[in-house]
Amino acid sequence: MHCQLCDRDVPALTEHHLVPRQHTKRKKLDPGETIEICPACHRQIHTLFDNRQLAQELNTVERLKYDPAMAKFLAWVRKQNPDRKVRVKQ
Repeated sequence: MHCQLCDRDVPALTEHHLVPRQHTKRKKLDPGETIEICPACHRQIHTLFDNRQLAQELNTVERLKYDPAMAKFLAWVRKQNPDRKVRVKQ
């Protein structure tokens, strides 16, 4: 399985909504596009950014990849063993 953010082959992936469900569910809107990412990338996204910022500014794979804070994490996580749990830091 291949993470769409860090490009690592990992044993399991999680589904990330590019526009958080908080912004679509109450308004009964289409939940929008999702991407398959590793748990480490998913935890880091939600550690670094709030749902408003994700919905308004970081709602594509490219925007997430090229955000400076996320790009720094991605450069680091690519060097980590994909079979081990990665700790995320704020």
